[in-house]
Amino acid sequence: MNLARLARLRDQYRSALLDDVVPFWLRHSLDHEQGGYFTLLDRDGSLYGTDKPVWLQGREIWLFATLYADVEKRPEWLAAAELGLRFLEAHCFDESGKMYFAVTREGRPLRMRRYVFSEVFACLAYAAMYRATGTGRYRDRAAEMFARFLRFLRTPGLAAAKVDPRTRPMKGLSPLMCLLNMSETLARCGIDSAPSVLGSPPAKIETVLEDTIAEILRDFVKPQQNCVLETVAPDGSAVDGPDGRVMNPGHAIECAWFMLETAQRRGRPDLVASALSIARMSLERGWDATYGGLLYFVDVAGKPATQLEHDMKLWWPHNEALIATLMLHQMTGDAEMERWFEKLHEWTFAHFPDAQHGEWYGYLHRNGSVSTPIKGGMWKGAFHVPRGLLYCWKMLEKAAG
Repeated sequence: MNLARLARLRDQYRSALLDDVVPFWLRHSLDHEQGGYFTLLDRDGSLYGTDKPVWLQGREIWLFATLYADVEKRPEWLAAAELGLRFLEAHCFDESGKMYFAVTREGRPLRMRRYVFSEVFACLAYAAMYRATGTGRYRDRAAEMFARFLRFLRTPGLAAAKVDPRTRPMKGLSPLMCLLNMSETLARCGIDSAPSVLGSPPAKIETVLEDTIAEILRDFVKPQQNCVLETVAPDGSAVDGPDGRVMNPGHAIECAWFMLETAQRRGRPDLVASALSIARMSLERGWDATYGGLLYFVDVAGKPATQLEHDMKLWWPHNEALIATLMLHQMTGDAEMERWFEKLHEWTFAHFPDAQHGEWYGYLHRNGSVSTPIKGGMWKGAFHVPRGLLYCWKMLEKAAG
């Protein structure tokens, strides 16, 4: 990439973030009456519902606190982060400390899931608030939320299994991907250990990080099959049936750049090589040769995918792939990753941004046409799009000089 191209891309990503996406969420998402954030937003930002998904509250706190810490100390960004954090602390935990999946606009409980992904993004939110403000309480809460997630993940039977483990024991990539991101985030905040929570032993962050990377590479990454599996048996062997053949290219690519962050911080060329291999497998498996863009799910044996949305094009895998390919190209000089970045960039910006009302569509049909015009919901909020734009902008800015 020559300097002129780098400068054009830098300006494009910066403008998309600061002139379009972030202002959209500031205008439409903040609930100044009840606190927290609206995420059920129609194409023009109007509300089609007022229930509040808790994990998206944490994600949006992360966004505004990170912008304040890393871009510019704008009071409106810190105020927006604090608005979400107050709501999160007041309404999003039950009496045991477990977090809800969804609450009403006022904060009344709606749904508690067996998963602990709300805790993941509360951890990231507190870590970002610590970076933004230096407040020790936020640092301690980030470590506590990490410990709570780790306890659920490592205590057999504490979280109800989706499939009876006596019949078909298995484990998923998603929790480990989240643990990898949380561990690296806390390490970068200077947090070296997680406290004991409800009798669980304290944990060293760097040890958890290394163990998590090793488990992902050992059990989920299958070079001989040219894939990264979404679900495996506890020992990394194959699971019977369609569940054992699923690949989610977006998750695998996200794992790749999380590993790259650790490789950068710790000087680990072995992790760079692993991340490059994961990205190649994911892009080869996931790219739709007919219509372009990344498929949502793939059956690695070439059998019919069972997920009804398997061939849709969702926003977040493209955001993650842009980060990963650009990061890999800049760290390694790999020309293939530069070509993938350019291909992803062209397809993504041709299909997802809404030039009329701002922000990005989240859900496209296989051919790239819009499936639903919503800008947010129970699953899409102010996270993957702005994070992808922010990370790419900063990498391009550094490369352009």
